[in-house]
Parts: sequence; C-alpha cells; structure tokens
Amino acid sequence: MKRIYVNESRCIGCRLCEWECVFANSGLDAMFKLKDLAAENFAPRIRVEGGEKAELNFAVNCRHCEKAICVQSCIAGALSKTGEGMVVIDDKKCVGCFTCVLVCPFGAIMPRADGKAAQKCMLCTDNIKGEPNCVKYCPNGAIVFEER
Repeated sequence: MKRIYVNESRCIGCRLCEWECVFANSGLDAMFKLKDLAAENFAPRIRVEGGEKAELNFAVNCRHCEKAICVQSCIAGALSKTGEGMVVIDDKKCVGCFTCVLVCPFGAIMPRADGKAAQKCMLCTDNIKGEPNCVKYCPNGAIVFEER
C-alpha cells in the first residue's frame, strides 16, 4: 500500500501541506475561498511540527499502521482498516471519546474543528483522485506518496 513519507531534511516548515489538506477536505472549488474560513475551522489532517527557529521541520500524518492501536481501541467501531491496509474513520460512527487521539503514537489523529468527532488523514481518497494534495503541492518534494 502506498503511504505518505516525509523527508525532514527537505521540509522548510512552510505549512503549505496544511493549507492544501484543508482545501482538499473543505468542499470548496477554489483555494482563495479559504480566506473566509474562520480560524477555529482551520483543521488540517496533517500538521507541521517545528517552527521558524527550529532546526528540523516535519509533517506529521497518519502512518496507516499495520497493527493500528487506534482501530483496536475505538469503542464505537468508527476506525477500521480497508482491504488495502488503509486506516479509515467513519465520522458518523465516531462518538467523540477521542481514545484514538490518546493512543496514536504519532499524534496523527486529532479532534475535528467542531470537536464532535475525530479526524485523520485518509490520503485524500474520499475527495481527490491520484496523489494526496499535501504531496502534490509540496514545493520541495519533502512529502512523497510511495510504497516502500
């Protein structure tokens, strides 16, 4: 299964991947319309760690683990694995207990902007064909989508 991998030595911390993620999951037809999005609704499914003075920046996203502790710990059955091995979340089943947020060893699952359910990277499979937006638009090729 293809997964997202990050080359930390190429990441400059520009956060464009976060903007592309929000856009890909917003349902909007043009990125400039994100300017009207309230700050509390800016909730990317990928998050850049580091900062202006950090020696190292890197994007944190779901690793779609083979033995996903988040799936095992979900009391509502909202998290599951597809036949291809991707970990997916059904937000209609999520009860907002956020146990998955607590157990994820990578910090890749987070509360949705409205706080009612969890969200995570689903590789843009639910809204975009091809490679995920964070990969497609990373200016330095720091994020790749490949099978290893």
